Amino acid sequence: MQAQSKNSTHLQLGGDPDWWRGGLIYQIYPRSYLDTSESGIGDLPGIVQKLDYLAWLGVDAIWISPFFRSPMKDFGYDVADYRDVDPLFGSLEDFDALLEKAHRLGLRVLIDQVISHTSDMHAWFRESRSSRDNARADWYVWADPQADGSPPNNWLSIFGGSAWEWDSRRRQYYLHNFLSSQPDLNFHNPDVQAVMLDEMRFWLERGVDGFRLDTANMYFHDVQLRDNPPLMAEQRVNGVDESNPYSMQNPLYNITQPENLAFLQRLRAMMDEYPAVTTVGEIGAVTNMYDVIADYTEADKRLHMAYSFDFMTKTFSAEHVRSVVERMNAGIGSGWPCWAFSNHDVARVVTRWGVELEQAPLLSALMMSLRGAPCMYQGEELGLPEADIPFHMLQDPYGVRFWPEFKGRDGCRTPMPWHAGAFHAGFSSATPWLPIPEEHVERSVSEQKVTEDSVLQRTRHFIHWRREQPALLQGDMDFLDAPEPLLAFVRTLPNQTRLLCVFNLGQDACSFVPGEPVEALSGHGFTGVCAGERIHLEGFDAFFGHIG
Repeated sequence: MQAQSKNSTHLQLGGDPDWWRGGLIYQIYPRSYLDTSESGIGDLPGIVQKLDYLAWLGVDAIWISPFFRSPMKDFGYDVADYRDVDPLFGSLEDFDALLEKAHRLGLRVLIDQVISHTSDMHAWFRESRSSRDNARADWYVWADPQADGSPPNNWLSIFGGSAWEWDSRRRQYYLHNFLSSQPDLNFHNPDVQAVMLDEMRFWLERGVDGFRLDTANMYFHDVQLRDNPPLMAEQRVNGVDESNPYSMQNPLYNITQPENLAFLQRLRAMMDEYPAVTTVGEIGAVTNMYDVIADYTEADKRLHMAYSFDFMTKTFSAEHVRSVVERMNAGIGSGWPCWAFSNHDVARVVTRWGVELEQAPLLSALMMSLRGAPCMYQGEELGLPEADIPFHMLQDPYGVRFWPEFKGRDGCRTPMPWHAGAFHAGFSSATPWLPIPEEHVERSVSEQKVTEDSVLQRTRHFIHWRREQPALLQGDMDFLDAPEPLLAFVRTLPNQTRLLCVFNLGQDACSFVPGEPVEALSGHGFTGVCAGERIHLEGFDAFFGHIG
């Protein structure tokens, strides 16, 4: 099917072209959101049914993980056709209906673009592997074996083992940074760059409001195929579990090559042809995270924003939060950060950081108060904990490979619990592709919607309150010195009153002296109070007030 013209009914929303600076993005993992086809797998019509819920919640945009045609070896992150919807999820007409209703409700729609690699079932790869002299022979990264038949170099796959897979037809190896069924495209070929831009333009013409770019630093490889050097024990590859041998190697040559920057400039030039669209880059598996993010998000040149994995580890303290944000703000220059505490690749934040479920609203409020665009993962607004999936029910090939030290990503991908009293918590009338834990059913949307002080209602109230605070949306940010477990900072817009934000990340009540007169604000749902010169906070509490 051909892309629709810009004059179609599915145009992007108008308004502020900088809406993404501070806009709240809600990530939807479609196979786990709502099933309307009785398959046990969520679908696009299911998302359409829940758009009213998302508008009620108050988010500004949704990001939908891949729904394209795919053999689902990596659950959609192995694309076989970039221009069609997999029948598991519905049809292009279903996507058009989703886009139309979302825009009518004032919600922007971002979609995942996985362009560093395709599925081995993609027609391009089937042709590429058929011979060494076909029209797409060098659309993927092919290399001859070494003299002893071993792979071309020591590059590793993030999903385990060598990053090279032998192909008997071409009698060559092909590169795969992930599964062997996910061959890497050769972006050194200008035809590959052009076709991938066309694939994205198809969706821009259809009316999407932007893209989340999967593995945005993995488009190019070193053409000399040099070996990666080892890492020192004290170094760390950002976003990679320590049980994975990938963490022992500095990915100096297989990813994050300088040619990536020129391609991102071509991508940005295309994006700038469309009103009020944005890009969010996933940048991981690097040792110099903030230098890379600064390069990739240089204002008006490349990506609009990018996120770090430093809040997706088990480390949780006021000192850690301040350190990460200060390093980001110092390094990003003219760029703009995106913050996420959870997503479809890491354990849910309340479990990972070891906080009680009722304290989840504080974590969401903290994320939404930092300078940057917050990204909330589905179920985070419910305070859902990580699900414990037994090995025999595991679906994630990453988890199967590294079990039990790393249990994979299924624990954060279980279906959304909508109705406590319904079959499979209202997610599906069929057996879900992953089980829904009983503790999730107890925290379903139906239960929390009718309880004023529930995690859902408190999170919703803060989201709506935040919308009325310009300094929280786009203001500058400066930290104030505060003892652990307190975190204090000021958000400021030019010629406006400064907004003081104080968070108690500990269980015990404590106080903070700001050193300046403060006028407390209400309506945000937290109980911190200002008495004289001191601000008093209960455990896992927050305070917001105007200074000056």
